[in-house]
Amino acid sequence: MFVIIGWVLVLGCVFGVFVAHGGNMGPILKALPWEMAMIGGATLGAFIVNNQMKVIKATIAGTLSCFKGSKHNKARYMELLALMYDILSKARKEGLMSIEKDVEDPGNSPLFQKYPTVGKDHHVTEFITDYLRMMVSGNLNAHEIESLMDSEIETHHHEAHAPVAAIQRVAGGLPAFGIVAAVLGVVKTMGSVGQPPAVLGAMIGSALVGTFLGILLAYAFAEPVAGLLEQKMEEEAKEFQCIKTTLLASMQGYAPQVAIEFGRKVLFSLDRPSFIELEAHVKKK
Repeated sequence: MFVIIGWVLVLGCVFGVFVAHGGNMGPILKALPWEMAMIGGATLGAFIVNNQMKVIKATIAGTLSCFKGSKHNKARYMELLALMYDILSKARKEGLMSIEKDVEDPGNSPLFQKYPTVGKDHHVTEFITDYLRMMVSGNLNAHEIESLMDSEIETHHHEAHAPVAAIQRVAGGLPAFGIVAAVLGVVKTMGSVGQPPAVLGAMIGSALVGTFLGILLAYAFAEPVAGLLEQKMEEEAKEFQCIKTTLLASMQGYAPQVAIEFGRKVLFSLDRPSFIELEAHVKKK
């Protein structure tokens, strides 16, 4: 919703002020379809050449996700930490082997079913169960598991950054394609030098629309989408860091209530539940 509001504000201010100062939208509207076809087609072609299919698919999915609100909020983090608390409490009271079935089949685990928002997230569930499985096996110490976690989070970061980089490259190329369109418009104008000044003026104005569109699309559309995707990527990484910190605290011997407090502390301040909120939520569950 905010993405749409932002774009409406951009277009309203740009074209509204232009018209308010006596600008004529006629030449822009006349040139717009052709300039958009040229710039958009060239940008799409370059985007396809510049990226592997998996990056293209991830970029499309990421762009569509920008029209949805963030799933990472206080309620989700409280559910995540409550899940971690229940798992660690069960392991502490009944032994690590007691959570083996939950780890091997989280889809049918009462613990994971109790928290559907987090339990149905494949990536989060897999991250939790993979490291719980290592804890159950007892073959790795906390430092080794921490190193593995860091490597996986870094890999996830690079993978998630690919769509961001792809859109940033699009934003960088759009002004250049706008100049290409403008140059071709000038070439066309130079071939009509014998025309009346009014006709030549309209042709030059149409040519300049290409430069205008390239810059507008780059800095009002592509670049903001890349920035929003990057923020979403950071939120996903923060969730994994929360899980990592909680599990490592548990491995170092801290009680479940203290371990989830370690995890709570790494969350962004705007999404972080207070100690009292988290304690009440855990006890209620």
